[in-house]
Amino acid sequence: MPVSPRRGLARRLPDFPWDALAPAKQRAAAHPDGIADLSVGTPVDPTPVSVQRALAAAADSPGYPTTIGTPALREALVDFVRRHRAAPETLGVEGVLPTVGSKELVAHLPFQLGIGPGDAVAFPHIAYPTYDMGARFVGAEALALDMAELAAHGDAALPDPSAADRLRLLWLNSPSNPTGEVLSTAQLAAIVRWARERGIIVASDECYALLPWTVDEVPSVLDPRVNGGSLEGLLTVYSLSKQSNLAGYRAAFVAGDPELVGELVAVRKQAGMMLPGPVQIAMTAALGDDDAPAAQREIYRARRAILEPAVDAAGGTVHGSQAGLYLWTTFGEDAMISVGRLAESGVLVAPGMFYGVGGGSFVRVALTATDERIASAARRLERL
Repeated sequence: MPVSPRRGLARRLPDFPWDALAPAKQRAAAHPDGIADLSVGTPVDPTPVSVQRALAAAADSPGYPTTIGTPALREALVDFVRRHRAAPETLGVEGVLPTVGSKELVAHLPFQLGIGPGDAVAFPHIAYPTYDMGARFVGAEALALDMAELAAHGDAALPDPSAADRLRLLWLNSPSNPTGEVLSTAQLAAIVRWARERGIIVASDECYALLPWTVDEVPSVLDPRVNGGSLEGLLTVYSLSKQSNLAGYRAAFVAGDPELVGELVAVRKQAGMMLPGPVQIAMTAALGDDDAPAAQREIYRARRAILEPAVDAAGGTVHGSQAGLYLWTTFGEDAMISVGRLAESGVLVAPGMFYGVGGGSFVRVALTATDERIASAARRLERL
């Protein structure tokens, strides 16, 4: 059956990058020992039993949920960001909002903030592509910036001096997907000061923050050391997908400046964007359980300890990767050549150009496969 031509907004968007990986995936799947798929960061370990039980107990849910979430969920969100993201005591329930996963918020935040043509949205120059898509969806200019350079040199990191005048929203992503780089407290504080002086909203995607490896801490824009004690103009985006294996639940949230959160609530109410009631109950349980994420972190630590030396033995060099679920690796060649070579051994990885032109010689190697597949991938890498 012929595929219908794309129309309207879809016609103005690039092809979905993961479609380009299909031939390599087929090649890897043909390996006698099967595919070791390290290309996608989707959790494979069980959802915590306490969360599953909470979801089941809330299965009888005939009424509509609220956009802002149940009182218990909102209190749990406040408690979580105070415990884990250094949010001040002044942040209350009016500064938190559950979302239907974090990707939908990343994609739609420019729209929900009233950003449009003539405005600009900035994001890390090597990054999750949905930041770029969010700008494109509203007809805004998409600016890929080196955030370390922005922290160090301010306006000099911009493509032209007038770019700051157009900027309405600046995305941060620390720990980064895909590089695993972590911005320090000093770097975050410098970026926040620079943005505030120009009236730019800062949204910080911190979804991997509870998975540190080679750093002592992963600071947040909610931290008074970063924001000087004020949440004005700041939002943190967070997800339970990685730390609690809730990707299938689409359980995430945004926290920060109550005025900005209020704007999002007003738009999302009109659009009917509500986290399902049973998921709100399950999310509340997950937010109060620190043991399960800690145990999951140790599982990923063990997988990382197996994969990293195997990547090194295969001739790869890991850069960044201070936190998160990936080894950002170069084999000193074009990324698609690396993808093809590894696929011949049944190991599938993601090419770095999916995340920006600066990733052209890198591949992203995910820790999100079963212990058996991680061990199998390591053996194959060591034989390369």
